[in-house]
Amino acid sequence: MRNDRIEINPQIMFGKPVIKGTRITVELILRKLAGGMSIDEILDDHPHLTPEDIYAAIDFAADYMAQEEIFSVSESYEIPR
Repeated sequence: MRNDRIEINPQIMFGKPVIKGTRITVELILRKLAGGMSIDEILDDHPHLTPEDIYAAIDFAADYMAQEEIFSVSESYEIPR
């Protein structure tokens, strides 16, 4: 598992998951990827990162989503406004 590259510390970026030893959040990496940036482009922006750091961010997000709880909502349920 690559998540040993991810750190969660309340003293760094308000406790958001970051690449260990940096202030670069997993969220930032995912947003750059979602925005169409390639791994090489991200590495050009942040030369102290490695491809393994990018993959660790993706892996961390996938693990996080896998732990998400899903609740069934009946059709008669209305979302509060």
